[in-house]
Amino acid sequence: MRLQEIIEKIEERYPRAYACDWDNTGLQVGDREQKISRVYVALDATEETIQAGGAFGAQLLLTHHPLLFGSIKGVTMDTLSGRRVIALLSKGMSCYSMHTNYDVLGLAQLAADRLGLEETRVLEEVLDGEGIGRVGRLPRAMSLEDCARLVKERFHLPNVKIFGEPGTQVSLAALSPGAGKSMTGAALSSGAEVLITGDIDHHTGIDMWDMGLPIIDAGHYGIEHIYIEDIRCFLEKKCPGVEVLGASVRQPFWVI
Repeated sequence: MRLQEIIEKIEERYPRAYACDWDNTGLQVGDREQKISRVYVALDATEETIQAGGAFGAQLLLTHHPLLFGSIKGVTMDTLSGRRVIALLSKGMSCYSMHTNYDVLGLAQLAADRLGLEETRVLEEVLDGEGIGRVGRLPRAMSLEDCARLVKERFHLPNVKIFGEPGTQVSLAALSPGAGKSMTGAALSSGAEVLITGDIDHHTGIDMWDMGLPIIDAGHYGIEHIYIEDIRCFLEKKCPGVEVLGASVRQPFWVI
């Protein structure tokens, strides 16, 4: 298939109009007329995933997070982004990113379903009633500690970080995959009794707990890694004849 045909399949299901206005979704590097027979799916366009995609023989690296943000004044070996672009081109690989449009139209509900949330609604609207995050009922009322264990189990995580007292009872949860600091206000307004998200700093965590909103920080990668398998299956269904390989799920850090 031509790259443009694959892009059309993606954007039919996840229109770029649903991306946040600060985002940079879409084709990052490459030629829309390029013939694609193999696709490598990863959360980020790192040196590791570019090498892995090249080893697979992929002509397309399909990522969740954009390779490029903001203006570019040069593509050289002097910068990390420049080295990544050059590495892609040297391997004959294009790069396409589907970020907040996928968050809005795919990831939020996918994560809510995996956690078993019921009676879900959008946490923060972006367009036409669709939006970032979900609020829903947990499978049962439980302690904050048990909720954290549920998150850890359902997303296959080695650890989670909790702001709040272990015995606090929770039943209504706000869920925002990725970095959730900006979603704390919406979570408070929603009436949620716990926010499940990632990338929460010390002051945000203790402030929210003081305001009555405990937080379970599953990490940025911790929830969003489910993108890889979801999009691998999507492409296999929508792009017959194209081989698709997903990056191995591996936390980008370790804790001792």
